[in-house]
Amino acid sequence: MFVLAVDTSTPRVTAGVVRVEGFAVTELSVAGHVDARAHNEVLTPLILESLGAAGISRADVSAVVAGCGPGPFTGLRVGMATAASFGDAWQVPVHGLCSLDALAHPGGEPMAGDVLAVTDARRREVYAAAYRDGGRVWGPAVLKAADVAAAVIEAVGDFEFTSLVGDEAKCGDVVAGLAEAGGNAPEIIAAYPSPAGLVAGAVADLADGRDADERDSAVDPEALLAAPAEPLVALYLRRPDA
Repeated sequence: MFVLAVDTSTPRVTAGVVRVEGFAVTELSVAGHVDARAHNEVLTPLILESLGAAGISRADVSAVVAGCGPGPFTGLRVGMATAASFGDAWQVPVHGLCSLDALAHPGGEPMAGDVLAVTDARRREVYAAAYRDGGRVWGPAVLKAADVAAAVIEAVGDFEFTSLVGDEAKCGDVVAGLAEAGGNAPEIIAAYPSPAGLVAGAVADLADGRDADERDSAVDPEALLAAPAEPLVALYLRRPDA
């Protein structure tokens, strides 16, 4: 099946097409533009560009996945509304997920070890979430970069900070706080949410959200993505600016 993935939670507006075959998540195309003030102008053209680059038409798309933040109010609203509009027009389900989850699944695979995903929340703060082998164990939260390490250690005492992924500068600020807490300097990986990461993260989230009587059955990624979706819910984490 083919899945359209979009994210507007960071300054980079991202759209791409992903092919899902069983557990294989393959990124066929990705189109992006870095401009925190141009989400509304560039997202639809990027979607059309990604469809063309993947060599498919809208009739081939079986589902849409949208990053729901955390992120700025206006950017998230544009991305989620656009994803919902395309899904409605194409009559396909639109699944949302925490955009930080996508950072923990680069290339469609969960990152091994204890990983912290970090993006810029402005106001000298960051959005952050902690993962162990791709599964979220803390967050998402918004707080000062210097306070992230202590908050994660308090919640997950044996968290090892194998690597940090996301906004490179903000990851560096978090590492400075980690050093003050007595931790070792982890690897920093600069990245934005990718289409493959968005889809893989959505599959993991949908699998975790199954009813108790369904959790003993095998996970079928294609069936999960093709199933009716819950309404999109934005993760603002704080009130928008007046």
